[in-house]
Amino acid sequence: MSTSSPVIVALDYPQMTPALELAASLDPGACRLKVGKELFTAAGPVLVERLQSMGFEVFLDLKFHDIPNTVAGALRSAASLGVWMANIHVSGGRRMLEASVEALSGVSAPPLLIGVTVLTSMDTQDFRELGFGNALPEQVLRLAALAKDCGLGGVVCSAQEASILNEQLGSDFALVTPGIRPAGAAQDDQRRVLTPAEAMAAGSSYLVVGRPITRAEDPAAALHAINESLQLSL
Repeated sequence: MSTSSPVIVALDYPQMTPALELAASLDPGACRLKVGKELFTAAGPVLVERLQSMGFEVFLDLKFHDIPNTVAGALRSAASLGVWMANIHVSGGRRMLEASVEALSGVSAPPLLIGVTVLTSMDTQDFRELGFGNALPEQVLRLAALAKDCGLGGVVCSAQEASILNEQLGSDFALVTPGIRPAGAAQDDQRRVLTPAEAMAAGSSYLVVGRPITRAEDPAAALHAINESLQLSL
C-alpha cells in the first residue's frame, strides 16, 4: 500500500517476532517500514515478504559497500524481493555506483536506489578523526553530487544538510533523513538531529524515525502525532 506520509519507521529489532508485532500495530497507509542489518541478518527475506503481505512498502537498509560486481548482485537480489527502497554507500566510488544503477536498469519495478553520504551518528570530531581535510557538510555535498551524477535517485543525509542539498541538486533528488526526533525526545546515539517539521521544511523527502515510535507506549499514537505535526491527515 502506497502512502503519502514521508515517515519510515525503523524496525531496529534483533528478532522477527517483535518487529512483526510492532508492524501489526501500525497502519500501512500511515508509514513505510525500514529493515536494517541486524533484523535482516536474523530473519532474512521471509520478514520482508511478511511485511509486504501486511501492506507495507519496505526500505531495505543494508548499506551495500563492496566491489562493483558484488554490490550489483546484491541489489538484483533486493529487487527480486520487491522492496520499495535500497541503499549503498556512495564512498564505494563511481564504478560501484554505476554498476549498481546498471544492475537495476533491467528490473521492471526497481527499488528507489539511494546512497549513504556521511552517517548521521557522526559529528565533526568523528569526521576529523578519520583524516578528512574538508568540512563534514562539504563532504556530504560532494558525495551527494557524485551519487546524482551516477544516476542514483537520492541520498541518505542529515536533515541539517537537506537544505543545501535540495538547493544544489534539485527537489527531484530524494533526501532520506535519519536522526529525526520529535520535540522533547531523547537524542540517543544520533548527533545531527532535527524535528520532523524542521526536517521537512529543510527539504527532506522521507523521515526515518525509530525509537520515538518503536519504544513509545502507544506506537500508533506516536506515529499519528508525527504525521499530525506535518499537517497530514491519513
